[in-house]
This record gives sequence, C-alpha cells and structure tokens, in this order.
Amino acid sequence: MAAESGKIDPMHQFLVEPLFGQHLVVGGYDISFTNSALWMVLTLGVLWVFMLGGMKRELVPGRWQAAVESLTGFVGNMMDANIGPKGKAFTPYVFSLFMFILFANILGMLPIGVVGLHAFTVTSHLTVTGVLAVLSFSIVLIVGFAKHKLHFFSLFVPHGTPVVMIPLIFLVELLSFLVRPFSLGLRLFVAMTAGHILLKVLAGFVINGLNAGPGIAAIVSIPSFVLMIGITLLELLVCAIQAYVFALLTSLYLNDAINLH
Repeated sequence: MAAESGKIDPMHQFLVEPLFGQHLVVGGYDISFTNSALWMVLTLGVLWVFMLGGMKRELVPGRWQAAVESLTGFVGNMMDANIGPKGKAFTPYVFSLFMFILFANILGMLPIGVVGLHAFTVTSHLTVTGVLAVLSFSIVLIVGFAKHKLHFFSLFVPHGTPVVMIPLIFLVELLSFLVRPFSLGLRLFVAMTAGHILLKVLAGFVINGLNAGPGIAAIVSIPSFVLMIGITLLELLVCAIQAYVFALLTSLYLNDAINLH
C-alpha cells in the first residue's frame, strides 16, 4: 500500500513492477519478470496443485476430490446445456479459462498485506483480460469458418429477416459480434478494478482515522472497517461470478459458431 504524507494511493496496487527493482531490457524489449508475471505463475501453480490433489479417482471421494469433481461437472453441464454434445470438445478450454480466472481473482484477495506483502490481481489489468477475450474470440472465428466456411456469415442474418432489411440487420449484427471481445475483456477488468479500488479507499479511511485519534477512529475507522468486511465478502462472490460469466459467454459464443443460432 503506497502512502505519502498520510495519504494512501488506491491505484498503487495495480502498478506493474519488476521484482528485483531493475528492468531487464534485451533488444529494446523489456523482459523483466514482474509482479504480474509472478502472480500468474502462482495462479497456475495453485491451480495445478488443486487439480492434482483432487484427481485421485478414489471410490469414496474425499472433500478435495469432491470439490474438483463438482467444478468439472459444473462446467461440463454448462457446456452441454449451452452447446450440446458437440461442446465436449471445448470443455477443457472453457474449464481452464474458468479456473484460471477464478483462482486469479481469489488469490488477488488474499490479505497478505498484514505481513508486509502485496497481493496482485492479474485480472485487474486489461492486457490480461483482453488477451483471454481475444483468445476466446479467435477460437470462435476459427471454429465458425472451419465448420461452415462462408455460410458462417449467415449468423448475422437472423432467420425470417425481410429481404429489404438484410443489409441493415447484417451490419448491426456484425458490429455487435465484433464488439464481443471488447465487452468480454472490459467486463472482468472493470469489475475487479472497481472492487479493489473501493477496498483500498476504505482501508485508507481506517488507517487515517486511527492515526487521527480515538474520536475520529470511532466515527470513521470502525464503520469503514465493518464496511470493508461486507465488501470483501461481496468481492469474493464477484470473483466467482465474473469467472462464471466469462466462461458462460465463451460457451454461448462457441454455440453460435458451432450451431449458427
């Protein structure tokens, strides 16, 4: 948490910095290992351990295995409901997407600031959410054109559209389709950024109120701390919801490419 003259900067938590204090530049490109890269690696590591520990295939599953199986079943059922049997081929990708976003969101909420460390939420950066959105959108385009060739453009002309309205409807539907990766990436980015800024602002109220004395602390710090607890619980819910929404929309976009609905 950055503080200067008693003021806390709520945007400092999003600053991408090299871990060892110096930038490593090769051929004019900065290839420094940053805090953002570290938390992405940590996310993948925690996710790998979680999946490895829950894939024991015991006859009577324990809590860990049950948790993994419930998540895989949840995503599998979502794909089957939104796409049908053809969606099984894309279940591993959507599951990986869902789990990475979920774990990245939750790890960014860890209260390790009390020991002098700083959690970093990689999904609060548009570069990360944008790459995930573009990757999903690219898969949709590849699947759509590979399966339907030029007939894929019929997706932009709903069935029953009057002939005279086809050019206008085609343009509107095409623009709506092209906006999808932007809205997909922005939604996750905005949700995570806004929540973390609010928590940091409230933390500033708590700290500055305590520094101002008992009277101000009772008026400002205590209510702010109680509000922080409630918003933290809400943010944990948002972490799961945003991961689900990203995976859900990806499955719906894949359904359009596969079934041309």
